[in-house]
Amino acid sequence: MLKTALVWNERYMWHNTGNAAGIMPAGFDVQPLQHVENPETKRRIKNLLDASKLTNKLHLIEDRVASDAEILKVHTPRYLNQLVELNKTGGDAGPFTPMSVNSLDIARLAAGGVMELTSAVVKRQVKNGYALVRPPGHHAVADGGMGFCLLNNAAISAHHALDNLNLKKIAFVDWDVHHGNGAESIFYEDPRVLTISVHQERCFPPDTGDNQDIGSGEGRGFNLNIPLPAGTGLGGYLACFERVVLPALYKFSPDLIIVPSGFDAGIYDPLGRQMMTSSGYRRLTHMLLKAADELCDGRLVMCHEGGYNPSTVPYHGLAVLEALSGEDSGIADPFTEIHDSMMGHELNSHQDSYIRAAELVLDNIVSLWQKHD
Repeated sequence: MLKTALVWNERYMWHNTGNAAGIMPAGFDVQPLQHVENPETKRRIKNLLDASKLTNKLHLIEDRVASDAEILKVHTPRYLNQLVELNKTGGDAGPFTPMSVNSLDIARLAAGGVMELTSAVVKRQVKNGYALVRPPGHHAVADGGMGFCLLNNAAISAHHALDNLNLKKIAFVDWDVHHGNGAESIFYEDPRVLTISVHQERCFPPDTGDNQDIGSGEGRGFNLNIPLPAGTGLGGYLACFERVVLPALYKFSPDLIIVPSGFDAGIYDPLGRQMMTSSGYRRLTHMLLKAADELCDGRLVMCHEGGYNPSTVPYHGLAVLEALSGEDSGIADPFTEIHDSMMGHELNSHQDSYIRAAELVLDNIVSLWQKHD
């Protein structure tokens, strides 16, 4: 039987974001601390996979270096040249995007790892997979880095699949708490890629992610934003997936589903104000698995993005990997009883209004798809 794949390289943890006050650069007015996007949460996911022996039941995929030609399918020559220079000295690749010496080398491995995973999933060498990579990618736009992201790993991999793996249509389902602005901008005029982003309204970037942004030109109707209000719990996320995300996937019928997977919508995350839990991420993963099985022969690829609470994020990751693989690690999330019993998980009326607005947008864009066909 095919196994779930995992992409991991210790070198991902060597991307150094330095000292900061959370996301703010340390300086005369800000006492230095550790940058919020540091190796700890990602490494602790891998540590928990190892400690539970779940790693032993996964198929490990070796990454590779993404070439200039592959990167330039998504990013501009000007930006790649900027990264090459910063790779020698360190510096800022964009707003809130510090990089160190050799960070580009590590980012090339991350992008290459997601491409290798995508190839293995599409060729049915593995059942599905998770790329536990760093630095993240989903905020990176064609001409710059943003929000800790250097290269847009998922977008590079989507181009790889379209250009080299004979796929015709790809759907993104970005469940990071922040708007998936990178893929949106990169594929905004491309009808081959449906970009869906479920995010906290106006969290980051603060001026993007509205549901009236549906693409343009040939890509008009192929971008779907689902902003949710702060405080949305599992009930809101389930309703969002049941009423908007899954219907969009079934109507679009992709050949591959890519999930930029951030766990910063989780309770206690310092950079989000949502209430997702490990059991919630498990349920959403099962929903996407069922859709992938029925639409695209199970082709589901997840690549890691955000998630910044080192105590809780590992259990979110473990829940998703258990769901993908069908394996039981034997380790229970110790936060489950507290998190699942908190008030706020039911779908509230103001949250429902956001989802109803997204349903109307979906109806509109489906009519545009029919005209496009």
